[in-house]
Amino acid sequence: MKAIRSLEENMDSFIMPGLQNLEKEEILQKLKDVDNDRIFVIAEAIRREISVEQIHEITTIDRFFIGAVYKIVRMENELMFSEINSKMLLKAKKLGFTDKVIANLSGKTESEILKMREENGIFANFKMVDTCAAEFEARTPYYYSSYDEENEAKQTDKKKIMVLGSGPIRIGQGIEFDYCSVHGVWALKELGYETIIVNNNPETVSTDFDIADKLYFEPLTAEDVKNIVDVEKPEGAIVQFGGQTAIKLTKALSDMGVKIIGTSERDMDRAEDRKEFDEALNNCGILRPKGSTIFTVGEAKEVANNLGYPVLVRPSYVLGGQGMAIAYDDHEIETYINEINTIAQEHPILVDKYMLGKELEVDSICDGEDVLIPGIMEHLERAGVHSGDSISVYPTQTIAEKHQEKIIEYTKKIAKELNVIGMINIQFIISNDEVYIIEVNPRSSRTVPYISKVTNLPMIDIATRVMFGEKLKDIGYGTGVYKRSEYVCVKMPVFSFEKIKNADTSLGPEMKSTGEVLGVSKEFHHATLKAFISSGANVSTKGSILITVRNKDKEEMLPIAEKFYHKGFEIYATSGTANFLASHGIQAVVVEKIWEGKDSIIDLIQSGKINFVINTPTKGKESNRDGFKIRRTAVECKIPCFTSLDTVNALYDAIENEVKEEELEVVNMVEI
Repeated sequence: MKAIRSLEENMDSFIMPGLQNLEKEEILQKLKDVDNDRIFVIAEAIRREISVEQIHEITTIDRFFIGAVYKIVRMENELMFSEINSKMLLKAKKLGFTDKVIANLSGKTESEILKMREENGIFANFKMVDTCAAEFEARTPYYYSSYDEENEAKQTDKKKIMVLGSGPIRIGQGIEFDYCSVHGVWALKELGYETIIVNNNPETVSTDFDIADKLYFEPLTAEDVKNIVDVEKPEGAIVQFGGQTAIKLTKALSDMGVKIIGTSERDMDRAEDRKEFDEALNNCGILRPKGSTIFTVGEAKEVANNLGYPVLVRPSYVLGGQGMAIAYDDHEIETYINEINTIAQEHPILVDKYMLGKELEVDSICDGEDVLIPGIMEHLERAGVHSGDSISVYPTQTIAEKHQEKIIEYTKKIAKELNVIGMINIQFIISNDEVYIIEVNPRSSRTVPYISKVTNLPMIDIATRVMFGEKLKDIGYGTGVYKRSEYVCVKMPVFSFEKIKNADTSLGPEMKSTGEVLGVSKEFHHATLKAFISSGANVSTKGSILITVRNKDKEEMLPIAEKFYHKGFEIYATSGTANFLASHGIQAVVVEKIWEGKDSIIDLIQSGKINFVINTPTKGKESNRDGFKIRRTAVECKIPCFTSLDTVNALYDAIENEVKEEELEVVNMVEI
């Protein structure tokens, strides 16, 4: 039950919405599917009185584990069909049920369950993880909650600060926030505090035995964190370093009476609440793409039609652009809103005018008076590709001085307007010669480790000291924009599409990358080449290219095709693209479309003749489209497939001068 809560899939029990509506035969069929829903299907099978033996035969899962799920389902039935008493309540808590789940099953309120627990002395106690297998006394400060009588979490008189981690590593949120948590803990130790980390991922550095003074392996939910707060009574909590997971607990912590260190809960909410955020931007005289908040499909269509398509649709309080999409018509609005609403939404959905332009990003630190900006990061791909999937360049290479000055001015203004104390991440777009703010996150971001490394600026250490009252001007790194590096640093995303079956490789507003690499050089093109090589992309200077792009991209694709053609690459293209190229003096080998028979585009990709594919996707997510099949085939054949023309331009610039890998210089990062 703890593990299910820790997944952060909006599930806090084995009851999965939608499964109850299936027939018994459908449940038996679904038991054969080896996917992430399987454990919930097993629970539903037990509810339908499908035997443990039959489930074992279908799944080959050991009966011991099926039996564990059986106990939990039996407890659900007790709570639903029997009058709850203290003995039953204790049993449910020992099995991992939260007050909220118990309340829902028993028909009572959460506050009634909490009151019953308090009256009967049913509280979580903490046990130390036995790292010594009972051979001798364990001393590692790892704790987990149980409902046994003894509490093994030893208390001290030192002032304690709780740091909330980021939970599971997944697309959109990962080790970058663990980096921030760990550096935050180190800074807190320097300041003389006892440090407490709350996290549940055993594969992270923050959960190593020698990082924090105490570590609690618990789900990052309000009730589980409250159990720790009741025992430890910390001076305050830091939520800025744990990504969206920690930020979502800000209000709950405030309600528990825990002081939020740094930017207040109220001001964090102002950055997410559309009305208040618009008000803050208006106070600063800052432009933003027009938009509105909605809850229903009808409201979304009305807003989208008023703004004019295309529009950006996204849930609020999400990580990695989860559920975000660009809609081009009413039908797509309907599809995307319904997809978002398959998960209950506590907050409204945002519909914004989609603007095409150059996207930029800034991480900075504010002490309430001054702001320290390490530099402006420029996204190579234009707006519409998630920042985590874009190639990011520091320092910016193409942005006019007047726009850089405006970005710096806007950063200072909005940080002060939102009363930021600590970290702030801002995403900008330059469209039609104007600078707009797209998004403000009053927390650390995925680019903090990157920008800290390439500037040698210990950002989290500085931010932590600021959060405890020190002023930037006294810390020693100055204020305003930090000194510009003579090196160019190119951060490039890395994807795992070949391991994720049926995932579309086309890039958009929802993040898909699973990692990143860094190329550093004094020359931009060399840094880009290093990044491409590091990412595993094919950077050969000769070979064959397959080009198949939608009609509206043909004009933009032409100069790219010309460059590769004159460099000696052989070009393959579908009939429409080939005819367009021929009309501009570029001879391409025509390849048949998928449905046109033998020797089709799929056969060509599988033949191994192609070095890389350029394919710009048409709108829509259907996996039966030709474009989807082309992209998937390229992935499965380990051939780079570029869906953004900006990325292809960068690749050409990197290979244009035919610099060999062994000719690239080695850069000592400490000397940057």
